[in-house]
Amino acid sequence: MLFLKTQSEENIKKYSDYLKAIGAFSNLYSSSDKPFIQYRVAENAFCKAFKAENLARADVAYDAIINGYGIGIKTFILSGNSKIEKVAEFNSLSSELRKFKGKELALKLAEFRNNRILIADRIYDIDKRIYHIVGRDKSIIKIFEVGYDLVDKYSVEIISDSKSSLKFRDKFNEYNFNYSKSVLMKRFVVPDDYIEIDVEIIEDPLELLLELVKPEIESKTKPVIHPVIKFREETERNTFKLTESKELTPGIDYVILPLYSPKAKKDNKKLIVPLKSQLNQWNAGGRKRDPGEVYISIPRIIHKLAPGFLPKKDIIFNLKVPSGEVLNAKVCQSGDKALMTNPNNAMSKWILRKVLKLNEGELLDYDKLKLVGYDSVKITKIKESEYLIDFSQLDKYENFIEKMKEINK
Repeated sequence: MLFLKTQSEENIKKYSDYLKAIGAFSNLYSSSDKPFIQYRVAENAFCKAFKAENLARADVAYDAIINGYGIGIKTFILSGNSKIEKVAEFNSLSSELRKFKGKELALKLAEFRNNRILIADRIYDIDKRIYHIVGRDKSIIKIFEVGYDLVDKYSVEIISDSKSSLKFRDKFNEYNFNYSKSVLMKRFVVPDDYIEIDVEIIEDPLELLLELVKPEIESKTKPVIHPVIKFREETERNTFKLTESKELTPGIDYVILPLYSPKAKKDNKKLIVPLKSQLNQWNAGGRKRDPGEVYISIPRIIHKLAPGFLPKKDIIFNLKVPSGEVLNAKVCQSGDKALMTNPNNAMSKWILRKVLKLNEGELLDYDKLKLVGYDSVKITKIKESEYLIDFSQLDKYENFIEKMKEINK
């Protein structure tokens, strides 16, 4: 069911007004007669109008969630009745994809694509998916929605295969995979049922902006930011109230923890999930263990680069998962090297059973993490004793460590 069909006329009008107002200022950025709307602003406008949760900072397949809907929000210029747009990047899996050609490659892309969608469904308890499109044409905006479909592997057929790209289709959609960029694109077709918004682009928005900020300028005795720059940075926040919250600071607002052994990568060896520790702790010897006995490793370098981010050892704190469930968690073991929950199997129920779909007694290996496209978790601090946990994509842990090293120089 289309998301917009579930919304009130009042909310839809509010959303349309946001887009119309933003598009009116297009001449600040472009001389085109097609409204300019930056994709983050489109996401923020949608979330504000419909009170959806914005997933802009999450490494998942959706941009927003609300009432069981997983929503991919896209804005692009229309040139006819359809447009090819990017829907997924596979840079971290490019070496794996290079092993395949033709239909085998299309099927492998389908597998990777579908796994990313399905794992997001499980993380966020999604049971309905939709693409919400803000299409921009000459002096108008077309709002429409199309299915956020899994690739149907049984109906995949190749359209063409050139040196630069592989084009294929299934019974729902047409796709294009760019070899050099490892990017999967999908053709979005404008349906008969869409909302059309007329946009009057202000010919000279600078004068209007000057009038808007003039009282503020005159009331200040200290120097002010030039109004044009001020608009670029703050208009959506101060006028439309649509920008996302402040930029998160690594090491202060969040850390990233690996679900594998980072030592292997450091030694240029194949990445592994230890067989008898971390998320496979239940497989360790020495005593009888519960099949849900697990922990997430906190590498020593995390404590060094982000001291005090996590509570001290054995201090209980709340750890909220994306679907809203709150777990009781603590830092434990010698060297404060483990993040665990109480009961201990609460973490395994969420990560191993619900999200990764592993059975009791089934070992987690790195190939399973690679297949779903996530090999680490992001821990975000909300306030004292309250944190969020979410999955993070391949290579994000190493990128975080490098960023922290730069900060701590």
